[in-house]
Amino acid sequence: MSDSPPDPAHRPRPPGTLKVGTIAGSDVLVSSSWFIVAGLIAVIVAPVVDQAQPGLGAWKYLAGLAFAVILYLSVLLHEASHAIVARGYGFPVSSITLHFLGGMTSIEGEARRPRQEFFIAVVGPLTSIAVGAVALGLRPLMPDGLLLMAVEGLAGANLLVGVLNLVPGLPLDGGRVLKSLVWRLTGNVHRGTIVAGWGGRLTAALVLFWPAFQEPLLGTEPDVMDYVLAFVVAAFLWSGSTAAMASARLRSRLPHLVARDLARRTLAVPSDLPLAEAVRRAHEASAGSIVTVTSNGVPEGIVSEAAVQATPEDRRPWVAVSAVARSLEAGLQLPADLVGEELVMAISRTPAAEYLLLETDGSVLGVLVTADVDKAFRAAGH
Repeated sequence: MSDSPPDPAHRPRPPGTLKVGTIAGSDVLVSSSWFIVAGLIAVIVAPVVDQAQPGLGAWKYLAGLAFAVILYLSVLLHEASHAIVARGYGFPVSSITLHFLGGMTSIEGEARRPRQEFFIAVVGPLTSIAVGAVALGLRPLMPDGLLLMAVEGLAGANLLVGVLNLVPGLPLDGGRVLKSLVWRLTGNVHRGTIVAGWGGRLTAALVLFWPAFQEPLLGTEPDVMDYVLAFVVAAFLWSGSTAAMASARLRSRLPHLVARDLARRTLAVPSDLPLAEAVRRAHEASAGSIVTVTSNGVPEGIVSEAAVQATPEDRRPWVAVSAVARSLEAGLQLPADLVGEELVMAISRTPAAEYLLLETDGSVLGVLVTADVDKAFRAAGH
């Protein structure tokens, strides 16, 4: 993992987003869905603006839109705190995106220790609570009118966001906190994710049925918007927690992938050797792969198994082995000690059918075939 993020000028931007700036080297993006929710906030807040400052007319909607911007600036602070702590631990942060349901910080890589997971997660809700507390402290100093309304709204929203984000269920920050605690107690990060995922599913169910308990608990009858909002939030929580659990189950199988154990014995041959002779020698040596080398013995290509099979046997004596070999790019030469997620990430960076595995001293261990990795991954799931 590199500690330095990609150059922002060349960093790909997700479709449907608008870059509005950078924070600590991370792109700040606004999703197109944000403009929808900003408009909804403006319409919902307009009557409150009219009560706080009568006589504004249509300007009340502009004031409501300004409040939406202020509110999302506090969301940006929440997400920026995640980014800053993650960067402090050496994780690149590619972007911070503001969207319909709040914000998302794209942190590259996974926490290596429970402590990292805990602090990266908990700092967001604590930031929101701090912003809410500051706004609450400023309330007595505000004159009646729009300023007081904005401060009260900022205080209430941030305190609510901070507390709700601490609910112990993925994909909420509180779910990541729970994940870190279970990870710390059991020593198993995947078990932590599964427990926190079930917490997220339980939270989703409670949110879905919340309107049914709204009147008995709060004394207010739910309307259509309450049901719609409950469904949207519950669906978001359920899908997020389910995806996290599925990812954990996949990741639990990754430690079984050891490059060294999957390496095929290889035969080194000169690049101008006829393919038929190279195949004969490989069979004789019980080698599962062939590598072409220079006159000095330096590997320069990996023979493609698919290309060999596609070459008719009667043509093989007349075809040089180099014709069915792929030149060794940097990404096709991998350390033999790669294991688990590091191995998967290495082969995903340069997709290919075969890779040359090298020892630490530069000598060739063998060839890693992607099909063998896939087979081992499937076998680990049984």
